[in-house]
Amino acid sequence: MNADDFPTPDIDVDSVDPETLKDRIDAGEDVTLLDTRMTSDYEEWHIDGENVTSINIPYFEFLEDDIDEDVLDRIPDNREVTVLCAKGGASEFVAGTLAERGYDVDHLEDGMNGWASIYDAVEVEGYDGAGALLQYQRPSSGCLGYLLYDDGEAAIIDPLRAFTDRYLDDADDLGVDLQYALDTHIHADHISGVRDLDDEGVEGVIPEAAVDRGVTYADDLTTAADGDTFDVGDATIEAIHTPGHTTGMTSYLVDDSLLATGDGLFIESVARPDLEEGDDGAPDAARMLYESLQERVLTLPDDTLVGGAHSSDAAEPAADGTYTAPIGELVEEMDALTMDEQEFVDLVLSDMPPRPANYEDIIATNLGQNAVDDDEAFTLELGPNNCAASQDSLAGD
Repeated sequence: MNADDFPTPDIDVDSVDPETLKDRIDAGEDVTLLDTRMTSDYEEWHIDGENVTSINIPYFEFLEDDIDEDVLDRIPDNREVTVLCAKGGASEFVAGTLAERGYDVDHLEDGMNGWASIYDAVEVEGYDGAGALLQYQRPSSGCLGYLLYDDGEAAIIDPLRAFTDRYLDDADDLGVDLQYALDTHIHADHISGVRDLDDEGVEGVIPEAAVDRGVTYADDLTTAADGDTFDVGDATIEAIHTPGHTTGMTSYLVDDSLLATGDGLFIESVARPDLEEGDDGAPDAARMLYESLQERVLTLPDDTLVGGAHSSDAAEPAADGTYTAPIGELVEEMDALTMDEQEFVDLVLSDMPPRPANYEDIIATNLGQNAVDDDEAFTLELGPNNCAASQDSLAGD
């Protein structure tokens, strides 16, 4: 049954927009959610949090006039419940059905699609290079990006196609010209926005080391080799080849203050090494990752901030609300960074999460081998990122 096919409830039901729901969760308010998607979709990804109670009852349980009492007993009748679905149609119907029975309910506007449209920009207060640095955060998937701006110029690192207009609008609001859009690697969990921004007059940049994976549009963009630099006002971004998660993984050192590590190193974990070469190639990729971390990343000054392209539910934000941390702090808190090579490889291969949803189609799209429209691209990347080696935090272990 399509969302558009659900009848409008006879009783008025309030809706809550995704940003307001997120504000309530971030404020520590106790939130109860009734997720009416199919259980398989719910188990793949859903809204979670320490102060979130999440209940999954598929919408079809509410289609009959006589709803099973066991179903109704699972829904609290002593507090407000927010009903959600994929796009908003089923949740409005279910919320109306419950409201008619006396439940205190509202429903999430646009459902999980609306949740996936939330994109926050938070200033990295610990950044001490030239200009200012923002971290973009997409809570639905944990995707992170970075906007550096100084003296009328700007650059975006790891942009998402879904938010192309957002970057351009933010640059306009800041009174800066977006000069560069840089990707750290061929992403497996979201559709890159580099080519779309390049079409808008921004210089698109991809790692030179990633071209051999089969990138079809390399001649149309700028390629970044190890040691290449890009000037943004008085700030400099340096490309540092850090293979492991992928052979082309390239980190960007933002004015000697923050290392945008892509999916090589996160504040709570290290990269998974199996998405490019599969299980057979994962051990060699893990050894490559170990070398990159030990020789290219951990040799930077201890106060250099690390900012990955993703965060997981296990990540704890810094005091400024960003998912960043100094290298020295990560070395102290993450045993994986002080292990010998074989211990590291064994750890990384021991507990990898499921591969990201649709990752093969997403990779093909990011290579330029598969063309999808904006709606297809948005749908492909719905869900968790799963780019770290473990679903649990390796920091503080």
